[in-house]
Amino acid sequence: MWNAVYFGSCCLGVDALGRVMMKFEDVSESGSRFFSEASVQSAPQPALQNGRSWFTNGHPSPTLPEEKMGGSGSSPKIVLYSHDTFGMGNIRRTLLLAEEFITTYRDASILIITGSPMIHAFRIPKGIDYIKLPCLDRFGAEQYAPRYLSGCPEEVKQTREAILRESILQFNPDLIVVDKRAAGVDGELLPTLHTLRQNGRHTRLVLGVRDILDEPERTRHVLAGNGSFDVIDQFYDEVWIYGCKTVFDTVSEYAFPESVVRKTVYCGYLKRPTLSTERLDGPPRILVTTGGGGDGGDVIQAYLAGLSTLPRNIALHSTIIFGPQMPQARRAEILGRFDYMADVTFLEFEAEIANRYAQSDVVVSQAGYNTVCELLSFSRRAILVPRSEPVREQLIRARLMAQRGFFECIEPQDLTPETLIAKVREALTSSLNPTTPDLDGLPVIRERAARLLNCRRRAA
Repeated sequence: MWNAVYFGSCCLGVDALGRVMMKFEDVSESGSRFFSEASVQSAPQPALQNGRSWFTNGHPSPTLPEEKMGGSGSSPKIVLYSHDTFGMGNIRRTLLLAEEFITTYRDASILIITGSPMIHAFRIPKGIDYIKLPCLDRFGAEQYAPRYLSGCPEEVKQTREAILRESILQFNPDLIVVDKRAAGVDGELLPTLHTLRQNGRHTRLVLGVRDILDEPERTRHVLAGNGSFDVIDQFYDEVWIYGCKTVFDTVSEYAFPESVVRKTVYCGYLKRPTLSTERLDGPPRILVTTGGGGDGGDVIQAYLAGLSTLPRNIALHSTIIFGPQMPQARRAEILGRFDYMADVTFLEFEAEIANRYAQSDVVVSQAGYNTVCELLSFSRRAILVPRSEPVREQLIRARLMAQRGFFECIEPQDLTPETLIAKVREALTSSLNPTTPDLDGLPVIRERAARLLNCRRRAA
């Protein structure tokens, strides 16, 4: 017996002895069939360096020039790993970085390894491809489980770990950017990191961290307890913080040890590409979006309930984006109550949300990292209704942004239809804060990546 995942004509799995195995599909005119179990072959072993030669499966091969061993010059190979659990923020941020790298290096090869169930819905530019990991869901601050394959959690863990290891070793990237978790979920990235080190690969590693993870005390406890700092010390070249020290001092609040501080760079927030559109005729336009939508039902319902109380002489054009992770029953409940309302457009999902921001006068949203960056990039008035569980990241960010006058904030316990619709009406007549926090994260990342890639070529 073995646990397998299929990639077209290739089947990758782990057998009863824990070995990574591969099977290939026999495609002929008579149809498609799998080779017999006896034909299963061990997956190629990672390349081992011995003197000047590289070995694969124990067979020596000629010495390869550096450009064959990894990208060089304008054609680096870059892996972006994002474990992805809840919401849309991780995958949007990962795609933004991928697009930045492919713009900088036109001939680069960018491989995204992600657990996002929505990766297929986004436009993927030439030079970028992805490998999909089995999905996880977060049901506690540090607790994860398979989203769809709940009956075999250990098999899902082993499969994700095997896909990561074999994909990265065979792709042999020049640079790996890991999102948020130095060791991956439940340490799933550690075998790959150890093998890279043991094989003498010169791959550069970066840990990318958003401005806020959770409340400081709990985060300090988690980072110290799960060995994250030790993993960073042992394997990583740099830590990129996608935020500003003046807004939230991540290093100080989370008690980074000095060895990690020396590797850490505050990049600034990640500015999104913006669009300019002409002001549309008609009433003011309100956009209501809650990212993935898994826990956004209360915000949407409160807005629509408040909207229904407005007198007829107050007109608003509203666009509601449910999000792909909103439970069907919740979406049906909201539509059952409010689909009679005129001048309200309901959408399940919007991959290219930039157009919606550009056309809106006020946005009602939660306070995820990506959403806040988009609102700052588009200079939009917004009312933030942050989630506060299972982590308090959004609540802390919303409070900090409200304190600086960038947005209005309604905390979850204060959310009512009356309060929300009143904030929306106030925002329509309020002036925008002319200042913003540092939004130059992408240029800084471009510079840091160039330095690391140059170091990699010298080391190779």
